[in-house]
Amino acid sequence: MKKINITTAVLLIYLIVMSVIGWPGKKADPDYVQYFCVIGVTVLVIGFLRFLQIKRLKIREKMKDGKKE
Repeated sequence: MKKINITTAVLLIYLIVMSVIGWPGKKADPDYVQYFCVIGVTVLVIGFLRFLQIKRLKIREKMKDGKKE
């Protein structure tokens, strides 16, 4: 589970850095809707990846327990 937390944290830090770099505030006509939609979709994708990693980990543990018996 620790590896999943590290992966999620690294992806969120990467998102924060990219969001700061890509801030549209200095442009003549900033498009904040697109900016925040991209951030929202990225957060959803990170959450979905975390869900899949946890599910895969549980399946692996179940398989290990089945082989031990």
